[in-house]
Amino acid sequence: MNDPTAADLDAEIGFLRELVRMPSDNPPGDCGPHAERAADLIEALGFSVERHRVPADLVARHGMVSVTNLVVRRSFGRAGPVVALNAHGDVVPPGEGWTCDPYGGEIRNGAMFGRGVAVSKSDFATYVFALKALEADPAGLNGTVELHLTYDEEAGGFLGPKWLLDEGLTHPDLAISAGFSYAVVTAHNGCLHLEATIRGRQAHAAMPETGVDALEAATGVLAALYEERRRLAARTSGIAGIGSPKLTVGLISGGINTNVVPDRVRLRIDRRLIPEEDGEAVERDLVGLIEATAARHPGASAECRRIMLAEPLRPLPGSARLVEAIRGPAARILGIEINPTGVPLYTDARHYADAGIPTVLYGAGPRSIIEANAHAADEHLRLSDLAAATNVVAAALRTLLSG
Repeated sequence: MNDPTAADLDAEIGFLRELVRMPSDNPPGDCGPHAERAADLIEALGFSVERHRVPADLVARHGMVSVTNLVVRRSFGRAGPVVALNAHGDVVPPGEGWTCDPYGGEIRNGAMFGRGVAVSKSDFATYVFALKALEADPAGLNGTVELHLTYDEEAGGFLGPKWLLDEGLTHPDLAISAGFSYAVVTAHNGCLHLEATIRGRQAHAAMPETGVDALEAATGVLAALYEERRRLAARTSGIAGIGSPKLTVGLISGGINTNVVPDRVRLRIDRRLIPEEDGEAVERDLVGLIEATAARHPGASAECRRIMLAEPLRPLPGSARLVEAIRGPAARILGIEINPTGVPLYTDARHYADAGIPTVLYGAGPRSIIEANAHAADEHLRLSDLAAATNVVAAALRTLLSG
């Protein structure tokens, strides 16, 4: 296979810049317009694009405004595996502290800057142009490549890959999801978001003993949660790169007024799961801890509500085939050995694994989230990594479709 020309790379950079210039912040999650823009750009390259609009009522239930998932299918030869490539086009809002326009796609010092340029609009470009490279030289290929370009990863992925799979719109044999150029990710953490409401009884601040102080009860719950966090830090996953389970209380709200004993306090809790853990078991234990601790305060109680549960990505039989298809060309193109590892994030890749589809993460991402300022100001991507990852993915696809 011939490596892409300078003209191919220029076209890919221009494609990515157009994606960055079109906002797709989630929240608020009005991502339909970005999907239409992306579809137009992909069709201009000669591909047919399926537009799958998620029903508005389902989108609203997940706290978003509009979601259109894009699917591109290209078959080669007569048979062979179906390999899906998934990247998400929704991004977190830019926030403050940028030294450039977060929607500008500015290039300086060999890197493009902009919200989503690394996570993961870059892999819209990586996967589209890798497929374009296969089309330019299809000899000996047998199988199908599908691009799944989805729009709710920042909200859990339930309207993206999971919806496509549940609706029977796809069922690939193998899947590669947006990831990092210098590692093949085979496992990642899961995440439980829980809301705990600590209830008491309001009273006049002049006579607090006549009420039940929900905030006082909540301080006991908080102490128990932070003790649980210290306990979890002593555990470590057996998978490299994962680390320990994490627990964070990210939001606290409650009370009525300064002169009123608070009758209700709400806590929002983020509990990260390592692959060795089961999400529902973790949820039961955490709910039990919160309810039992609140009940120790006379008259107080606690109610817990699941906001989201994302199970970890665990390696499946067949994942090694993907790892080896990527490692070979990566060593040649990047000049270093890249190894399978885990990451403490959670991604859409888990939905493929949950459906029994061997899955890894690989794409034009940075050496680390911190290096690229992903989800932070001045998010950026080295253009050399974009070019290298595109070549690696194209070569890996060629291996998978030449078996």
